Amino acid sequence: MSVREKLQAEAARRILIKDGPYGTEIQRAKLAAEDYAGDTGLEADQKGNNDLVNLTQPQVIRRICDSYIAAGATVLATNTFNANRISQADYGAEALVRAMNVAAAKVIRQACDEATAADGVPRFVCGAMGPTNKTLSLSPNVEDPGYREVSFDEIVDVYREQAAALIEGGCDTILIETVFDTLNCKAAIMAVKQLERELGQDIPLMISLTLTDLSGRNLSGHTVEAFWYTVRHAKPVTIGLNCSFGADQLRPHVQLLSDIADTLLMAYPNAGLPNELGEYDELPETTATLVRVWAENGRANILGGCCGSTPDHIAAMATAVEGLPPRKIPTLDENMRLAGLEPFTIAA
Repeated sequence: MSVREKLQAEAARRILIKDGPYGTEIQRAKLAAEDYAGDTGLEADQKGNNDLVNLTQPQVIRRICDSYIAAGATVLATNTFNANRISQADYGAEALVRAMNVAAAKVIRQACDEATAADGVPRFVCGAMGPTNKTLSLSPNVEDPGYREVSFDEIVDVYREQAAALIEGGCDTILIETVFDTLNCKAAIMAVKQLERELGQDIPLMISLTLTDLSGRNLSGHTVEAFWYTVRHAKPVTIGLNCSFGADQLRPHVQLLSDIADTLLMAYPNAGLPNELGEYDELPETTATLVRVWAENGRANILGGCCGSTPDHIAAMATAVEGLPPRKIPTLDENMRLAGLEPFTIAA
């Protein structure tokens, strides 16, 4: 079977568990600035450049990955949220983008392969691509609404470079996550489709939207339903939601997407909402109880954690949904479905 078919087959058997974030776990390692930089020779201060850690401290990444595997995760994402030329420009590390993506993929691939060899459980490595810190849909200059810092073609090229390195390192899929700008997401989709043609192979896409307010829109204005109609042509193996809010606030949006998406649904919320200090207080058992309700109502195929989540949160989720049947993918009427910022359906 292809990777796509294997993932679909596993998700039909049980609810799969995705891992949690790397950023907070790297912070707990208490690395000094020189630990981040290693022997790269970079002049700028690299403290906080979590993606560079793939190169300079791979044992830290391996330890975090192993902790998520031990917690029950079988869908593992790479530590590459900001491993692209645009985001790495903040650190003057653009030249190392390919190397840090290849290294990130290899360390997760090795961890998953070793775990699968030991217990026979299939695991999947997802090459994570974040939204970058530039937006194609909105102008950063309030006095010039038509101004853009980057072009669509430039974003495509940035994502094409990252996706190629992730696949080279051994990723099974590409995860376009935390989509706040739908046009950025479209550029990422185009980059992966270009790479597919160049390599002559199917690269399963996983797409995950993030919402900016409780009304259910992303920053560029799409509702959840309109966003799905905008990207469904890419035939992603999973569609879903991540970050945004905690599981309680994300529930109605997961419910909506579950009804209209004829593919696997993956959701990985934050561990509640941050407190006044920006920290997350929601206990693993609380998060697990909330996502169990999603599972009991047949709303999810893959569950995991985003900001504030720890291996303990992932373990609690795995225990909470164990034995519950996965969501059944709906069969939809063959209508024409279009989207501006709002969805529009033309009945057959």
